[in-house]
Amino acid sequence: MPKTSDRKKTDLALIQLLPNILTIVAICAGLTAIRFGVQGSYVHAVQLIVVAAILDGVDGRLARLLGSDSKMGAELDSLADFLNFGVAPALVVYYWTLQDTRSIGWLSVLVFAVCCVVRLARFNVDSKSDDNDHDSAYFTGVPAPAGALLVMLPMYLAFAFPDFVVIPDILVSLYMVLIGYLLISRIPTWSFKTTRISRENVKFFLVGVAFVGAAVLTFAWISLMLLCLAYIAVVVWQLFDKTPYGGKGKS
Repeated sequence: MPKTSDRKKTDLALIQLLPNILTIVAICAGLTAIRFGVQGSYVHAVQLIVVAAILDGVDGRLARLLGSDSKMGAELDSLADFLNFGVAPALVVYYWTLQDTRSIGWLSVLVFAVCCVVRLARFNVDSKSDDNDHDSAYFTGVPAPAGALLVMLPMYLAFAFPDFVVIPDILVSLYMVLIGYLLISRIPTWSFKTTRISRENVKFFLVGVAFVGAAVLTFAWISLMLLCLAYIAVVVWQLFDKTPYGGKGKS
């Protein structure tokens, strides 16, 4: 029987389990988004996927802050990413507008999901590689959470202007395939994780974050649409920018 002192060394404080709890909550959000998509509650489905993306941005950093990051947590996070950003958004878009396209719509769903799982697998391999540059300011390809938010851009547009916007199903299918390609591409995309703000500009940055947050809460669909278009513009600019990058990209 192990000694009490040995057992205490292997015990975890409840707060150290918080990152994994957030990951589980994100998985529940992704699964419930699929359910809402099947039921036709598309607004709630999109909202839950956005919540899952926010939780994904929090759990890893919280785990490192609390010193509770583990191999199990990393695997759990990767599986949650595939569900929340590879499966859920593609199915929600499919239920929203692609069911009547038969094979073409479903093929685009499969392409997007496979591209997402390939991207996540590449990230897992690269992150365990000895020569991987963990401090790179760039991802290789569009990250999975960004891809999930981008692939739902036609839904934001339709929700924001329901009486004026009619998007052809074939265009939605092609757009989904394009976003899937961006996931597995070698295009360097800006990583917010390594961005540093000077002390003089912190106040302006905080005001900007407050403004964006208020805009998303007040004009959710228009704000999400504009954020996606801005992100696409940054990706396109980096695609044609010939300036050497400060470090190699990462998945």
